[in-house]
Amino acid sequence: MKKIKAAILFTFLIFGITSSFAKGKIPFGKKEVITVVSELPDNEMYETDENSKEYLDLATIHEEFNIAWILPLWITKEAKLVLYSVKSETYYDVPADQMEAILKENNITEADVLKVPFYNKYGGKIVFLLIVAGIIWSYMGKKDDNVEPKEV
Repeated sequence: MKKIKAAILFTFLIFGITSSFAKGKIPFGKKEVITVVSELPDNEMYETDENSKEYLDLATIHEEFNIAWILPLWITKEAKLVLYSVKSETYYDVPADQMEAILKENNITEADVLKVPFYNKYGGKIVFLLIVAGIIWSYMGKKDDNVEPKEV
């Protein structure tokens, strides 16, 4: 009797788990990515609101097409510099002349900070190609044509 109950429980677990995994979908599409590239001084000039003690940092923002939020395949919008509040997760577009003044004041060159991280630019493509190559390789497994059937 215990074996029958265990078998029934095992069957329900297997079918319940597989049906719940079957309902899950892998998300894909465009996603904005913000990366902090330089911390600015914590003074009232870079404060979000007066006396808020929440300061802005220099960040890049770009848009990418990715799979499952972790596999970026290509960049859909090039990177640009913005001011970003880490606490409130808010970014602020700044006109080009004001951004140049901020960069000049903090001795930052735009070419050094206006870069997309390596993984976001190339890593996703490499991982995707490795996955596809692995799938193709698994389907092209070894086939032994010289195997003789055993007689019983």
